[in-house]
Amino acid sequence: MEFRLIDRIRERTALLRDDVRLGIGDDAALLAVPAGQELAVAIDTMVEGVHFLSGTAPAELGWKALAVNLSDLAAMGASPAWAMLALTLPGEASVEAQALFVDGLAEGFAELAQAHRLALVGGDTTRGPLTLSVAVHGFVPPGQALRRAGAQVGDAILVTGTLGDAAAGLRLLQDGQGSVDAAANYLIGRLHRPTPRVMTGLALRSRASACIDISDGLLADLAHVCAASGVAAELEAAALPCSPALLEKCAAQVAREFALSGGDDYELCFTVPAERLDAVREVLRGCEGGATVIGRIVAGSGVRVRDEDGHWLTPQRRGWEHFA
Repeated sequence: MEFRLIDRIRERTALLRDDVRLGIGDDAALLAVPAGQELAVAIDTMVEGVHFLSGTAPAELGWKALAVNLSDLAAMGASPAWAMLALTLPGEASVEAQALFVDGLAEGFAELAQAHRLALVGGDTTRGPLTLSVAVHGFVPPGQALRRAGAQVGDAILVTGTLGDAAAGLRLLQDGQGSVDAAANYLIGRLHRPTPRVMTGLALRSRASACIDISDGLLADLAHVCAASGVAAELEAAALPCSPALLEKCAAQVAREFALSGGDDYELCFTVPAERLDAVREVLRGCEGGATVIGRIVAGSGVRVRDEDGHWLTPQRRGWEHFA
């Protein structure tokens, strides 16, 4: 059964790359790193009931399991190349049900992989609670990888896309308000199928001073940049980019909380020296989603948020905590 499932995954995710000397089918893949490139590697795990709701469509899981990893590569300014997938399936499911699940999962995974010319080169299948682990590999020229350390006092803070959509989509599903209208569909789509900002990450090489992807919430993830860089951040709540769908489905205060700490956005948060800001904005005009200035780097530690009246806010939560 295990090998039949592997065959189904291989058939649906096939992509030829010259740097894949040997892919799925042996005890290990054989891969060639191009000369003059560094290898960026990231891994993420998604567990049913922790990272996604029971009953989520397999194709959505396949897309998202890869997307969250591509977002990590984007945050490093790396170009995607290869991936490995470890899949744990509940043993009580029938052979037919497992096959249907794997087919859907592979189709969602392959749809995103092919868009980024990424090859699935190996992995594993086993029995247990539904869990997906994906490891991705990408290339970056030496010395050009984006990092969390590097933000300097005076830098502008920017984010791609819009914030809070995924958290709102999750809330709608939890409240039993699924696909009720176009706005709800958009928010739920942002939860299930985030857009990894790979092109933006590539464009930020040698331009951004620091970068991170927003997985646990803006406040939590920007705090990691501040800690790594030895600085503080001040954000303007009025500048947070929110989608029309979010503002339609949520009260203004709730939308702001989602944007600050909701998580699962997989947008990029990055810092840029003031003298480079106009040039970076011009470069990013050609990247899907654009970017918005939301604050500045200052001396000190931590992240503070100022409201429209100039008062410092006390957010209800800072973001997702895995072991809280």
